[in-house]
Amino acid sequence: MAILKIARMGHPILAQSAALVPNPAAPEILRLVDDMVETMFDAPGQGLAAPQVHVGLRVAVFITPPDAEGQRELVRLINPTWEKLGEAQDMAWEGCLSVPGLRGLVPRYTHIRYSGILPDGQRLEREVSGWHARVVQHEFDHLDGMLYPQRMRDLSDLIFESEMRHRTPPQGPATRPEESET
Repeated sequence: MAILKIARMGHPILAQSAALVPNPAAPEILRLVDDMVETMFDAPGQGLAAPQVHVGLRVAVFITPPDAEGQRELVRLINPTWEKLGEAQDMAWEGCLSVPGLRGLVPRYTHIRYSGILPDGQRLEREVSGWHARVVQHEFDHLDGMLYPQRMRDLSDLIFESEMRHRTPPQGPATRPEESET
């Protein structure tokens, strides 16, 4: 496995739609997934999409928030998709490994369904809400050439991490700024 270089905001690969992976079981795709996981943990981050490591393919990895027993899961998806399940949204602070040092207040759908192919060839489909839904939307946005500042409603809510202490949390569900680096 290898630590890959992370593309930063402004690099053209981050503004392009990623291509479907024609063969999810190909050895180079499985190696990419492993390298992305290692890179995400090294960064450290909560998620990573292939365009963030200069690969224009629809591959994403992320860690789920803790479940009721405090367990987290590493999810690795190839050719993922998602859909909103309702119109409800909330606002929370997000960060991004491709936008280092900054945080932004971003609206996201609160309830979604996502699916994709796992590295072992099985199909995963889930309905999720809250922080899990936010992480998925953030990572999958990268696959469509979108960074979180493009989702923001007010760019005055794009701030340096070092200035977070001066901001009050948004109204609504609790945010986890310490877990929002994706």
